[in-house]
Amino acid sequence: MWINLGRLLMLLIWGFLVFNLIHPFPRPLKYFLDIAMVFMVIMHGLQLTLLKATLTRDEPKLSRVFQARMFLFGVFEMLAWQKKQRAQKPAGPGK
Repeated sequence: MWINLGRLLMLLIWGFLVFNLIHPFPRPLKYFLDIAMVFMVIMHGLQLTLLKATLTRDEPKLSRVFQARMFLFGVFEMLAWQKKQRAQKPAGPGK
């Protein structure tokens, strides 16, 4: 539930930043939101790049849809992915 709430929040933030590109806000706020948009694109791109770099050869490749979701939702999609990965892995002996 919390992950989905985070995803919704992230969609609202992206919407707010894109709205600033289409219909700019007054001057000081416009520059702040432009910088926030650049920062968000860089951080989410870096997160996706690092995830792709840490995957081993035995793990399945990430689909384009998953990559787009990872870029859009950031850490919230990462948390959902990790939760899914843990659920798929069988528990080893002694765990």
